[in-house]
Formats: sequence, structure tokens, C-alpha cells
Amino acid sequence: MTADRLNLVPVTLREASAFVARVHRHHKPPRGGRFAIGAALAGVLVGVAIVGRPVSRRLQDTWTAEVTRVATDGTRNACSLLYEAAWRACRAMGFTRLITYTLPEEGGASLRGAGFTLIGEAGGGSWSRKDRPRVDEHPTQTKMRWERAA
Repeated sequence: MTADRLNLVPVTLREASAFVARVHRHHKPPRGGRFAIGAALAGVLVGVAIVGRPVSRRLQDTWTAEVTRVATDGTRNACSLLYEAAWRACRAMGFTRLITYTLPEEGGASLRGAGFTLIGEAGGGSWSRKDRPRVDEHPTQTKMRWERAA
């Protein structure tokens, strides 16, 4: 591990969730996940990615995983490093597709840098239903779906 270079580091889901809770702009940590990956600079954690099953039931086909959170402290190239590492880990586990979502105002440069393709608009709206009321604490507008596939 080089002190002046961005490095991948192992993190637990609990550590990654605590990092997300501290630095993510508009989301709380996800409730769970399959695994997490960290990025460190000079031994200090500067970013995390949490990967889990797709939130959309329609995409839960056992071959697809979803990056449910990426959070960094703004360190250059940390997002791209984490997205690429998430894809490599998913491929090693047998997944054939990795998806994630961004807000429309987020450019997606780190995703393009990691080899993801913009699929188009997806989702949005409230989780609240008449028989299952919820308080929305997340952005409810349409999202942009990105994908990397084998």
C-alpha cells in the first residue's frame, strides 16, 4: 500500500454505513448489503461503496447486483476506483450485471470512467402507499440508471 496513492481497503458493512451516515449528501445508509469496499489515502478512509441486491424487485434475477451507496469525502478519483472495484468483485462472485442510480443533476463522470453505461431514466416517486405510509427522507425525483454488464 502506497501512502501517497489511493488504495482499496477492506471495510465491514457497519464501517461503510457509518461513513455513509457522516458524509453522504442525500441518503442514509442502506439497511443491509452483500459487501462493502473502502478507499483510503495515506491510511485514512476517504470513500466507501456498498453493494447489495437490486432495490427494484423486477431486477432481482440473481445475476444482478446494485451499488446502493457510494460516498466519498471528495478525494479525486475515489468514486471511479470504488465503482471499478465493485464491478471486479461482482464478476468474481458470478454476477453478470451491476447497476446503480444517480440523480439527474449528477454528471456520471466517475461511472463512465469505471466503464458503466447510462441506460436511461428510471424510478422515482415515493415509497409511501395508502396502506403502508412512509416519510420520504430521500430525493423522490426520477433517477438515472447506469449499468455495467459482462
